[in-house]
Amino acid sequence: MRNSWDVVVIGAGVAGGLAAFDCARRGLSVLLVEKRSFPRWKVCGCCFNANALAALAAVGLPELIRDQGGVPLDQVRLGLNGRTLNLGLPEGWALSRERFDQALVHAAEASGATVRFQTGAVLEETSAEERVVRLRPSGGAPTERIRARVVLVAAGLQHQVLASGDRDTTRIDPESRIGAGCLINDDEVAYAGGIIHMAIARCGYVGLVRREDGALNLAAAFDPSAVKSAGGVAHAADQVLRRAGFVVPRALETSRWQLTPALTRRAGVSAGDRFLLLGDASGYVEPFTGEGMAWALAAGGAVAPFVEEAQGCWSGDLEQRWQRRLEEMTVSRQRLCRLLSMLLRQPSATAAVFRLGCLWPAIPERVITGLNRVVPHTSCADPCH
Repeated sequence: MRNSWDVVVIGAGVAGGLAAFDCARRGLSVLLVEKRSFPRWKVCGCCFNANALAALAAVGLPELIRDQGGVPLDQVRLGLNGRTLNLGLPEGWALSRERFDQALVHAAEASGATVRFQTGAVLEETSAEERVVRLRPSGGAPTERIRARVVLVAAGLQHQVLASGDRDTTRIDPESRIGAGCLINDDEVAYAGGIIHMAIARCGYVGLVRREDGALNLAAAFDPSAVKSAGGVAHAADQVLRRAGFVVPRALETSRWQLTPALTRRAGVSAGDRFLLLGDASGYVEPFTGEGMAWALAAGGAVAPFVEEAQGCWSGDLEQRWQRRLEEMTVSRQRLCRLLSMLLRQPSATAAVFRLGCLWPAIPERVITGLNRVVPHTSCADPCH
């Protein structure tokens, strides 16, 4: 394997996979490394909104979700205290992460990227023009040191990629919820395809959606104390579903559950010496609106011009512009998610808003339409001076 690359992308999830594809199609030499093997399931709502679709279209992949068998979504079903509110959903899709992430990796490979699975990576020293990356293959293989003009860190919420001198001081919200999820293979007619089913309670919420293979994908967020008091995550989900008036899937307790670390966090840095952070690694907010993948795709589709610029030189100005670009793409959306998260912790306020939505569903539908309004995907990588 070659020792020097234009860009090394660490993490082959949504942001990293799309960034690797876009960089490779522009003619850059790309190494994409991923510590796990693919395909793999992970906790995720597996839903895509109009902004997610726009990010894919902007880099030449407008039909990727449809081609992979994605399920069109046209309705959101909310449940609270035994009452149900059905709302229209414009331009939504459901697709499993196993299939979607693998499709991004295949697209990157077809465009010329090299991909290595089961390989960890950490940043080491920086020279004037390159950053050293130490690769750590699984299975006891010896470590390797390679060089890259740019490193894109897209290694998720709990990455440990940056070097000690890179000033990574991630701050976790002390009131953050944890994520949880499982994949349920059942024949429950209560959860029809084409609909996002969302059960809401004070201690958290549970979202369910049918995937392209017919399995029921469950993704939830809970207060850690609720999981402890319920006696486990499956019992916590059971309680939320029952309180909302939803059917509890028979296989809920026996399904294989996966947990995430605290969700809401802010990265101390978004860029540094020859590296840029993107996706969950750059910060995350509890995504009640289901926009997590749209945020990651927006970043993955916006970073290539910065990588191209950095082939000539690296500057503090480039780092600052990437920080501003991330803020432009996500800050207003994440602010809304924070407000919704606060609201959902207030039972009386949540119930009042829910009753209002039942009386005048056009109001929450306008909110949903606003969330699906496409954010322009503009290039802001100014020439390097």
